[in-house]
Amino acid sequence: MKHFEVNFDGLVGPTHNYAGLSFGNVASQHNAKQVANPQQAAKQGLDKMKALADLGFKQGVLAPQQRPDLQLLRRIGFSGSDAKVISQAASAAPDALLAAYSASSMWTANAATVSPSADTTDGKVHFTPANLTNKLHRSLEPQVTGNILRAVFNDSKYFAHHQHLPENDYYGDEGAANHTRLCGQYGDAGLELFVYGRSAADASQPAPTRYPARQTLEASQAIARLHGLSEDTALFIQQNPQVIDKGVFHNDVIAVGNRNVLFYHQEAFLDTEKQLARMRQALPDVDLHFIEVPAAQVSVEDAVTSYLFNTQLVSLADNKMALIAPTDCQENPAVAAYLSDLLSQDTPIQDVHYMDVKQSMRNGGGPACLRLRVALTDQELSAVNPYTLLDNELYTTLNQWVDKHYRDRLSFDDLKDPQLVTEVCTALDELTRILNIGSVYPFQQ
Repeated sequence: MKHFEVNFDGLVGPTHNYAGLSFGNVASQHNAKQVANPQQAAKQGLDKMKALADLGFKQGVLAPQQRPDLQLLRRIGFSGSDAKVISQAASAAPDALLAAYSASSMWTANAATVSPSADTTDGKVHFTPANLTNKLHRSLEPQVTGNILRAVFNDSKYFAHHQHLPENDYYGDEGAANHTRLCGQYGDAGLELFVYGRSAADASQPAPTRYPARQTLEASQAIARLHGLSEDTALFIQQNPQVIDKGVFHNDVIAVGNRNVLFYHQEAFLDTEKQLARMRQALPDVDLHFIEVPAAQVSVEDAVTSYLFNTQLVSLADNKMALIAPTDCQENPAVAAYLSDLLSQDTPIQDVHYMDVKQSMRNGGGPACLRLRVALTDQELSAVNPYTLLDNELYTTLNQWVDKHYRDRLSFDDLKDPQLVTEVCTALDELTRILNIGSVYPFQQ
């Protein structure tokens, strides 16, 4: 039996814009109100997917959310035609209008937490959509995310789907951005690392003071229970509150793991040495490599602005690995120097491939934000909706779809245009046929 890690990237939606909605995300706030280019953003995402596929990796595609979410605007008191609702919101509640238009589902590292069948008690791949309660614009996503995941992974023989956790910050869950997995090979039983920012039940635990800790210990524990993980297959680690206050809003901004390698910043975790020892104890037969980036070489601030750790760490032949990094890492002198030094060392990381995802980066999401990792056996992969797996034909079709439906400029004033609602629905209706995912959107039901 063969085993793969498949990256399912989120298509950037037609309403990609810079609204600065994510408090605690430095790039999101810094670039607020700039003019966005949805067409370029979508094509940059597709090019990254194609580059990974050309390198020999299995690559999938996840559809974006329906935006604007007019149901949100109607729930807060605006009524009448779609055009009237948009006009009223633009005047009386512009922040709500921006939330309703957010294309944040492009960052599918936040879409869900996934546990592979090798780790779960029932031998199925488990999915739990993230509730994303900390941010209004993201809290609108989980129901449709669940619809999309069930349409892609639609064989109950192999896949188990759970409802998102209760919609309260006590169970604040940000998905796979705070979750990684260590193992020997993808098909081996592994150790799932759940990194949380605070405990909702224990106020005596350390917590950030400037920016919110979006992931709670209680949410991580609940997902581990839902997925049928045991004490041997789940480890709960607290993120360093000080780095959260420096803009590290998710663990994947300060650490990334793949198979037997954990690549992390010196300041990423609390009680780092204790946690590393627990990992070694849990995986005694795995040759673990812990690659710590010293703060003296790369500051937390440089890690955040370059997204050094929001890279995809992928497996090559001969147990070697490569980083799929944003071009911003090349442009940061400290990070570029560190990566040059890293490649000269005797570690599993032997290459770096740079990708231009600047439209996403300006909104606070790098290469790792754009993908949801799903470890699958060959049988499980054969049960995945084949229309969502990227090949040359689908890449061409999706680029043509983007050219046909996406604007190349989007500002706040453009969001007031009711024609944009029609454009988006037309585009998404066509996309559901391309990907063969059925009626996953509210406007289709």
